[in-house]
Parts: sequence; structure tokens; C-alpha cells
Amino acid sequence: MSYQDIYTRSMEDPDGFWGDAAAEIDWYKPWDKVLDDSNKPFYRWFQGGELNTCYNAVDRHVENGRGDQAALIYDSPVTGTQKTFTYRELQDEVAGFAGALAASGVTKGDRVIVYMPMIPQAAIAMLACARIGAIHSVVFGGFAAKELATRIDDAKPRAIVSATCGIEGKRVIEYKPLLDQAVDLSTHKPNNIFMFKRLQAEASMQAGRDLDWDESVAAASPADCVPVAATDPLYILYTSGTTGIPKGVVRDNGGHAVALKWTMKNIYNVEPGDVYWAASDVGWVVGHSYIVYGPLLHGATTIMFEGKPVGTPDPGAFWRVISEHNVKVMFTAPTAFRAIKRDDPEAEYLKKYDMSKFEALFLAGERCDPDTLAWAQNTLKVPVVDHWWQTETGWGIAANCLGIEELPIKAGSPTVCVPGYDVRILDENGNEEKAGEIGRIMVKLPMPPGCLPTLWQNDDRFVESYLSAQEGYYLTGDAGYKDEDGYLWIMSRIDDIINVAGHRLSTGGMEEVLASHPDVAECAVIGVADQLKGELPVGLVVLKAGAGRDGEELVGELVALVRQKIGPVAAFKKVTVVDRLPKTRSGKILRGTMKKIADGQEFNMPATIDDPVILDEITEALIRIGYAK
Repeated sequence: MSYQDIYTRSMEDPDGFWGDAAAEIDWYKPWDKVLDDSNKPFYRWFQGGELNTCYNAVDRHVENGRGDQAALIYDSPVTGTQKTFTYRELQDEVAGFAGALAASGVTKGDRVIVYMPMIPQAAIAMLACARIGAIHSVVFGGFAAKELATRIDDAKPRAIVSATCGIEGKRVIEYKPLLDQAVDLSTHKPNNIFMFKRLQAEASMQAGRDLDWDESVAAASPADCVPVAATDPLYILYTSGTTGIPKGVVRDNGGHAVALKWTMKNIYNVEPGDVYWAASDVGWVVGHSYIVYGPLLHGATTIMFEGKPVGTPDPGAFWRVISEHNVKVMFTAPTAFRAIKRDDPEAEYLKKYDMSKFEALFLAGERCDPDTLAWAQNTLKVPVVDHWWQTETGWGIAANCLGIEELPIKAGSPTVCVPGYDVRILDENGNEEKAGEIGRIMVKLPMPPGCLPTLWQNDDRFVESYLSAQEGYYLTGDAGYKDEDGYLWIMSRIDDIINVAGHRLSTGGMEEVLASHPDVAECAVIGVADQLKGELPVGLVVLKAGAGRDGEELVGELVALVRQKIGPVAAFKKVTVVDRLPKTRSGKILRGTMKKIADGQEFNMPATIDDPVILDEITEALIRIGYAK
């Protein structure tokens, strides 16, 4: 069937479409209704059904003859270690730690915070929670104590699972002092903290509360899978909120398993037994969906990589992993490829490795500029798919679905709506925009399975944050347009559409132009306040290694380029060269923070910032061009 046939069926017969997809999952009890719309806007999928996500991700593969197949490959250049777990070995590890959790009193519906580095025990802890029906909430290892405390108080975990340290490049970050401080700050106190001991750091243990991972597993009996309702929560994942209080995105068990299993073949064209690598972190939604659950639900082999695209040890790190482990499909953020392109623009390191098994690269996390897309295509000689989704949806909203039909790529667009998503471009009055007109990107309800059903214990905030902008629609928070072929173009966050003398302009469009300059490795454009024109765009650019110039000549070229491609209406006159851009640990550029600096406003230090020192450098750069006074 063609993409269009499958998409049309998902719109016209969602019950039949998702009912068929659900047949790929094992159920203890079948559902009464595929879609329960009796309590709009709180839609529920597979109402009445019972399953276990861990059973579907691990045990059934052992029972169906995949026990000796690699399930999880751990590759850690920062420690110089590699370890492969077969599905049978993973089952033993998960059942063992699930038994330790159960022995400490964790039961179905209890919350468990997982505060771990990129080691196999993070995935094992998540799956162990799913096994006994506990709800996990993964928080980045090394996250600030104050931020961790807010999540402890919101989730109220019965237990916390952690490790003695994480390793960021060459830095060892001890977790236990941060964790102890967070527990001291929080009102809610967990009963137990499980600590996995790594060789790189010790940890002081509090008698009666803190438990050694290995000792606890040795003393407990392995736990079996517990049936849970399809509508029961599998996990809570916190995402930043505008009020400073994080929003706990809830993921259910049934819809999540069905949707992720479906995506592995249909979006990524991965078969059971293939090696799939999402170069992300378990602290992000990509880590949940495509390091842990998606590949394992599908019976594929997943890779857990404790390293960076550059510096661990060089810009060939990704090529080594792909070559050594026979990776078929990789998924990472555009920022990773910008870093590789910056340090190795001619891709010299690629020549050392056999990439013959590699078939496709998927990018997401932030908009992929056409220059980076073209570099990746020309370098790797495989399809490079920019696809678009969110923490809230848990899987792709728009993509080139390689497992259905490979469509022509348009650089800068994540292609078309994935089956299940009815995406519309609406103006401020709720009217649909014409093809090519920028508006608010909305998804008509109901959202497909796997998307958030609500926020943790906060239905009102769920409605207010996502469903109140337009009745019957989910607000993505992004702005963009559909072209005459139905391709989606995600231009920027709604907040990044700037108003220059009455003209609504996309900062993403300007970034695309700047990124096309041969000396620019990456860039950001922010709208700063201007008394005369309302807002003016300001560009910050990072140059490629060896570009060897900056100053007035380059600035002049960049300004002229924007004038040529977008026009004088952009009023683009200010650019500054910086060594690096402030980012979250997942690689998203902190444009909102830079805008506040430029406007001289106070701001809170972003909890997920990769390196706080960089904000001082950005402030100095903005002062040089007359901002951030």
C-alpha cells in the first residue's frame, strides 16, 4: 500500500487501523474499545485491555526464539568498555532488579525516580519498573539538586535508583552528593535509594535507606511480569514549563507499546534482528522511545552509547560505532552532525570505517537546516530523514516513512504527516491557513496512541497548556506551514516568530540562510526588543574549524545573504561570531535565554544547560554589538 492509502485509512478508520497495529502486541486481556472518547478531551486508547510492557519488550522474545540474539549493546568510549546483553541475559537482569524493587516494598502504581548515567542499568531499572507495574520517572543523571527536588516532590517516589557517578567526556560527576542534597531539599522522602557502584567513584551510604544494587539483587527473588491496564501510566517524563514548575508528561502502557512497535517498521524500516541506534540519552524522550522501548518491543538490537559525537575520542566516534556493531539505522540530533561537520568538514575520519551495513540516518530534536542535511547526505550516501516530534507525542508527528514509501526529500521539511496525526495550520482565529502561509501548527483531536493522555495529577494544566488555544485541537507550540504537496515546514517555536515593523518573520528561515554560508558551522537568530520596529533579528554564528576569519567582512557577507534571500523587510543587520552556542544536554539551542540576555531581562539558569559558563561568553558577544547592557 502507498503512504497515501495508509494515511487515509488512519484518518477514516482509526479503530481498524490501530486495532490491527495492536495485534502485534501480546495482551493478557483484549481491549473493550480501541478508542474511548466518552470523556473528551481525555481520550483513552485500548480501554479495558491488559498487558505488560516489559513482557512485550523482553520476555516474549525469549519465548519466541530470540533469547540468544543481542538485545542491548553497551558501548562506552569514556570508560573503554563494551558489553552485549542477549534477550535472555536482559530478562535475567531485569527480573532480578525488579525483584529487588519488590522486596523493598515497591508495588504496582508506585513511582520510582531513575537518576542514572548512560549505562545498561538505566534501561534495566526502567524495564524492571514496567515489569512490576511501577511508574518510572527518569531524571538526567547529574541534574541539579534543586531541579531533582521539584521532581521528587511532584512524583513522590517510593524509591530512587541511581549510580555513583556519570562521565561527561573526561569529567567524572559524582551523583550521590547531588542526590542527597535533593532529598534534603524535598518535602517528600523516598523510602529507599538503590545505588549502582561504578569503579570511577565511591558513594557514602545512609544505613536503613540506601541499598547496594548488587547486594539487593542477590538477596531478592526474580520478579514476574504483572498485568496492568492499557490506560495505566508506564512513566512520567518531566519537561520544562513556562511557570518554572516542570510538567510531568504521562505515557500509558497500551497505546505506547502499540504505537512504538508500529513505528519501528513503518517509519524507520527496521526489522526484528536489525541493529538500531538512537544516539541520545535515557533522560530524554528519544531515549525512552528509541533506546529502550521501541527497538526492544520490535525484537531489534539497541545500542546504548556513553560518549559524544566529537571528543570521545574524535569526530569519527559515530562512524566507529556504526561500523563495529553493524548499525542499520541511526537516529540522532542535527546538532550532533553540526559538531562533526565543524571538527571534520571533509569527513576524513569516515574513510577509516566500513559503513556498508548502514542504510538510513534520522534526525530530530530541532530543525535540521538544509546545509547540514546536504552535508550528511553527501557524506553518508544514504537517505537522511529529518523528522519532527515532541516529548508530549513520544513518536514522530511528521516523517518520511521509509518502511511505507520513501517520498522525495525537500531540504528543510520533515516531509508529511505520519499516519494517525491530523495536522492543521491555523491562524489566531482558528481558520486554516492557505498553502505556504505560516500559522500555528495544531493536531486535531484525538491524538493517536502513544501521545500524552494528560499531565501527572494535573488534568487542568494539561488542558490549559495544550488544548485551550483552539477547541478540539492540540497546540504543538510550533509555527510553520504546509506547502501545496502537503509537506510540513516547521519554521520555529511560536515564540520565535518575530514581528518586525508589522511583518511576521520566522527566525528559523533566517537561520537557514546563515547556515548556508560556507564558513558557518551552526547559528541561531533571536528577536530582540526594538523601540522603533518592535523586534529586530540578531544572529549568532559559530564558524567551522579552519575557517580562519571573522570580523567585518564576514558579517557583511552574512547580512547581504539574508537581504538577498529574505529581503530588506527582515531588517537583518546585526551578527556576532561566538565560539559556541548555549544548549541543553540534548543539543537544543537556548534561544529564549539568549533573547532575555539581549533584552537585559532577568532569567533563571536553565536546568538542562550543558555548560552555564557559556552564558557569560554570549553576554560579552551581545554587548559587543550593542545589546545585553
